[in-house]
This record gives sequence, structure tokens and C-alpha cells, in this order.
Amino acid sequence: MIVVTTPTGRIGRQVLGSVLNSGKPVRVIARDPSRLSPQVHERAEVVHGSHDDPDVLTQAFAGADCVFWLVPPDRFAGNAESYYLGFTRPACKAIKSQRVPRVVGVSSLGHGYAKDAGLLSAALAMDRLIESTGVSYRALAMPFFMENLLGQAEAIRTQGTFFLPNAGDRMLATVATRDVATVAAALLLDDSWSGQHRVPVAGPDDLSPGGMAQIMSEVLDRPVRFQQIPIESFTTALTQHGMSDGWAQGLTGMTAAQNDGIYEAEPHTRRSATPTSFRQWCEEVLKPAILT
Repeated sequence: MIVVTTPTGRIGRQVLGSVLNSGKPVRVIARDPSRLSPQVHERAEVVHGSHDDPDVLTQAFAGADCVFWLVPPDRFAGNAESYYLGFTRPACKAIKSQRVPRVVGVSSLGHGYAKDAGLLSAALAMDRLIESTGVSYRALAMPFFMENLLGQAEAIRTQGTFFLPNAGDRMLATVATRDVATVAAALLLDDSWSGQHRVPVAGPDDLSPGGMAQIMSEVLDRPVRFQQIPIESFTTALTQHGMSDGWAQGLTGMTAAQNDGIYEAEPHTRRSATPTSFRQWCEEVLKPAILT
């Protein structure tokens, strides 16, 4: 039995599609089962509730061979690390009580980075908590998601500009979520692994925001430029739009760490890179989002 959390999320729904196609039994935890497709209801067991609920987790993890674990973002949460650990503690208890043998978790590149990194530090703390249970664990260590730029589609369409608080000349490792889902699904379907290891999941491109703008311009056949938002203005804008101070600080800390090279703290090589390049992602995902 494979258990999938966040089955309607950007990564979770892609993981779910892959494991359903394998023919293995699948169980999902869904806060709102009405958001699941009829096909999922037909082919998977659905546990209704949140995956920070101890009773829900006990039910969902019973008889599980492997669990896909992802802490969903919550823009209204307080301190990011407290939120991540508070969400994960009930899972750790259920992992032990239900004797779950393997867990695949969505985390971040940056293991070994010594400074606070906001949301990224929270994800690394989550890894340590899960590992403390003794479960066989694969922490998927991710960099900058290409899909983060989909929120900029309107600005690119109307202004020819996208805005980030990241430094324009700082190289960032990038990854497409479909590649994350592919790696996660392969691990979920493989019952031969054990032990605790980190799995860097990064694409073939390390790009600065300025480099991203150049590729976007070429793919869209129109000028696209990058404009950096001062971190202070970024934080203020987030809270003015209703985000909690704690979560805004988590995003600010993440950006500061990215600007400080956190992704370079943990080795990842082009030889093990995932297949989707930034240019390919722009052609297949960003361009349709902007031009339709």
C-alpha cells in the first residue's frame, strides 16, 4: 500500500498519477475529497481529513509500505519551523505505531548551510525529525521550483517583466515539479531500498534570474526582463496581502539564503540532473500559460 499526502497539490497530484498507473494499491489523505477526480475515487482508497491529524494518520498509515510526505504551505501559519515540526510530529508517531517501513519526503537542498534559511531551514528540521524515528527515509532535496514563475504569468504578459526578491546575478539551481514527481514515484514503487539518504533533485540548469529572463525572451519571442524587489518591500507586500508575519519572514529568510548560495552547500551534479531544462519548461509550461 502506497500512501500519498497532498494528492491535489502541484507535486502530489503528479505523484498520485504515476503510482495509480502502476497498479499497486494506493491510499490518499484528502482534506477535501471533492477535489479528487472520479478516477482517483475509483482507483484509490480515500481517507478524509488533514495529514496533521493523529487519528487520520493512524488510519491512513495502517498497512502502508511507503508514504509520500509533503508539508503543505500555509500563508497564515506562524513561525515556519514550528509549523513544519508541528505538522510532522503526528506523522512520526504514526510511522512508529503503524511500523511504516519507508517514507519519501519533499525537502530542500542546503544541508550543511550554517545560517537560518527560513522555510528551507524548516524543511531540513523536518528531515531530522522524520529520521529520528529510524524509518528508512529518502529526503528529496529540491532547489528553486520553475513553477514559482507561473505566478508571474500576468506580469510577463502585460508588462514584459517578472519580479523576485532574488539577486539578479545569483545562480540558482532549478527543477520542474514533474521531475520531482517522477523521482518520488520511482522511490515509492521500489521496495528494495532502506536506510536514510538525501536525494538531490535538480535540473540541468543553474540560472540567475537575469538568465531566466533571457531564455524567456527567446522562447516567447518578446523582450522579458527581470526586476529585483528589495527584500524589505517584499516582506511588506506579503503581509499587506494577508500573509502572517511568521510565514513572510520564512520566505524572506529563504530568499536571503538563496542569495547567499544555500543550494551550493549541498553537492548536486549535472550527471545526476533531472531531464527538464528551463528552456524546455518555458516552451511546454510557461509559454502556454502566458499566450492562452
